[in-house]
Amino acid sequence: MLLRISLIVAIIAALAAGTLSYFAVTEKIPALAKQRDDEKEVKLAKIEELRKTTATLAKTKNDLTQTRQTLAETQSERDKALAEREKAVARADDLSGKLAKLTQERNDIKNQLDTYKSTDLTPEQIVMLNKNLKETLVKIDVLNGEIKSLIRARDGLQAKVDKIEGRNTDILLPAGLKGKIMVVDPKWDFVVLNVGEEQGAIQDGEMLVSREGKLVAKVILRSIQKDRSIANLVPGWKLGEPIEGDAVSPAHPAPAS
Repeated sequence: MLLRISLIVAIIAALAAGTLSYFAVTEKIPALAKQRDDEKEVKLAKIEELRKTTATLAKTKNDLTQTRQTLAETQSERDKALAEREKAVARADDLSGKLAKLTQERNDIKNQLDTYKSTDLTPEQIVMLNKNLKETLVKIDVLNGEIKSLIRARDGLQAKVDKIEGRNTDILLPAGLKGKIMVVDPKWDFVVLNVGEEQGAIQDGEMLVSREGKLVAKVILRSIQKDRSIANLVPGWKLGEPIEGDAVSPAHPAPAS
C-alpha cells in the first residue's frame, strides 16, 4: 500500500515538474522568435548594403575607365593641335623669310628703274626689269595672303590648345569682325554668316546677333569657310528669332594690338 502511494506521489511530482518546464519554455518562445526575427532583419540589411556597395564599386570602376579614356583622347587632341600649330608657325616663319627676300628684290629693282635714265640700260633691259618687278609684286601679294592665312590658322590652333588646357575658354575674335546673317534655319537652329576665314573667323568662336542695337541671340561658329561660316544658336541666349540681315559681332573681341 505504501509503495502504491509512493508511486502516485512520484507520478504527481513528475507531472508537476513537466508542467512547470512547459510553462517556462512557453514564456521563452516569443523572446526567441523576436531574437530570430531581429537577426534575420539585420542579416537582410547587411545583404542589401553589400549589394549597394558592390553596385557603387562597379559604377565607380566604370566611371574611372571612362575618365581615363576621355583624358587620353583629350591629350591626343591637344598633342595634335600643338603639332599643327608648330607646323603653321614654321611655315609662317619660312614665308616671312621669303617675303623679306622678295621685298629686298623689289626695292632693288625699283631703285634700278628709278635711276635707269642715268644708266646705259637698253629699253629691252628696262622692260625686263619692269616685268620682273611686277612678277615680284605678285609673289609678294601671294605670300602676304598665305602668311595671313597661316596666322589665322595659328591663332585658331592656339585657341584650341588654350581651351583644351583650360587656360582660356573664351576664343577671342578680331574686334573688327562684323557681318550679317545670310540664311536662317529655325528647324535646326543654325545660321549662315557672311564672314569666314579671310575675315578672321575662328572655329568655336562666339558672336552676338543684334537687331537695331538690341541683342537677339548668341551663336557659336562651327564650320569656317573662305568667306562665310555656319553657326549654331547657343541655348539660353535666344532672346528672339534671328532673321536674315541681323548684324553679328564678336562676343569676346581680342584687345587691340
